[in-house]
Amino acid sequence: MGRARRPKPARLASKLLQIRAQLGLTQEQMLEHLNYRKSPLYASQISDFEQGKREPPLLVLLQYSRIAGVPMELLVDDEADIPLRLSSKAGYEWVMRRVRAKR
Repeated sequence: MGRARRPKPARLASKLLQIRAQLGLTQEQMLEHLNYRKSPLYASQISDFEQGKREPPLLVLLQYSRIAGVPMELLVDDEADIPLRLSSKAGYEWVMRRVRAKR
């Protein structure tokens, strides 16, 4: 029995790049903002994430969503768009309340 690859979000890479660009951060600065300490993370990996060469760990995606002030769902849902203007962490909490209320 072979192992099938799991489906990957087609737009994830472009969304990660969009977030970094909207925040006006270099890859090095994004790395610092991610503050990911579970394993080594390098600026070259940020590039790989943005080019779709690698998929970031879930905890890195969670940090991206928090930095951008959007629910993590927006990162992985190919039918959802990242807002043209990113909100603050307070905005993240507001958006999350609205997402949860729709369920």
